[in-house]
Amino acid sequence: MDPLTVDINRIFSNAIRVMEDSKYQIYEVCESARSERAALEKELEHVLQQTVQMIEQVDKLEMEYRYARIRLTDVSRDFTRYGELDIKKAYEKATLIQLQLATSREQEKHLKMRRDDLQLRMRNVEKNIERAESIASQMNVVLEYLSGDLDNVTRILESAKNRQLLGLKIILAQEEERKRIAREIHDGPAQTLANLALRTEIAERMAAKQDYDLIQVELSDLKGQVRSGLEEIRKIIFNLRPMALDDLGLIPTLRKLLQDFEEKTKIHTIFEVSGKEVRLSSSMEAAIYRLTQEALSNVQKHASASRVTIMLSFRVNNLQIKVKDNGRGFIRMPSTDQQHYGIIGMYERVELLEGVIDIQSEVDKGTEITIEIPLKKS
Repeated sequence: MDPLTVDINRIFSNAIRVMEDSKYQIYEVCESARSERAALEKELEHVLQQTVQMIEQVDKLEMEYRYARIRLTDVSRDFTRYGELDIKKAYEKATLIQLQLATSREQEKHLKMRRDDLQLRMRNVEKNIERAESIASQMNVVLEYLSGDLDNVTRILESAKNRQLLGLKIILAQEEERKRIAREIHDGPAQTLANLALRTEIAERMAAKQDYDLIQVELSDLKGQVRSGLEEIRKIIFNLRPMALDDLGLIPTLRKLLQDFEEKTKIHTIFEVSGKEVRLSSSMEAAIYRLTQEALSNVQKHASASRVTIMLSFRVNNLQIKVKDNGRGFIRMPSTDQQHYGIIGMYERVELLEGVIDIQSEVDKGTEITIEIPLKKS
């Protein structure tokens, strides 16, 4: 075995050992965060039960206070049937219930604040778990590559470097996509459904009391939450595969993407189309959509821009896509920077489409991405 291979093997062995130790530390952090999340979930469940009970108590006291005031009014007006002692008792009872009602309302307010605080803490813990799991996932992928046949590592580095990097990026992209979908479902429809279950239980208890005015308000609110939940589910489905691509085509779907992007980020968007629009193959339209989506994602995450322009030009032999922003730009092209998987992914998508991509950027003057893809009609 030549000295170079021996040195590389030694370096890789040391790196693997250090990463293995770090991996177990990350696992411990994950387990600690999961335990904290379980404790918070248990505490939140208890607080939610207390909140429901307190809401019922407030409703009951409001009803009693209403009757007590009616009673006080009747006693105060009918001097022939009621004396001063009756008036005093009615007044004291109304005052006592009013005090209990004020105290219960304050407790209800405190419980709701505590509930909101617990939900915020749970979201923060969830983010910590996601970050730790992401790091652990990346380390597992790297360890899998580093733990291969170290005797042939020189040959691997020379002949299969691009293939390994591509495999690494594919695995990371898959993991990130799974986490993104899980996070969207957890933060959106799952939370909405949990809240709907709680509000339905409250409505059922109101129905038992025959408090129809409050039931109507509660049902109206429930209807709004159901619609909101459906909208969140539709957005998740749309992000997985925009059905509008098949129904309406590329241009209307991109207009909807830009509209949603502007509403979400408050970044002003401009969309320009030139040339004679033609329908492309389903796979190519999906690829162009993803390229545009990735470019917008990079603008949102890295550019600090206030405006972005998307220009599509249908030409005789190709389709040109330009994405221009007025953000902070950069000096060094980050195509090989591991922190810019979005740009790496764009290069790979363009290469698969047999196209070319050019990125021009200047500090404080923004970035312009130009993509040209050979035009293949469906």
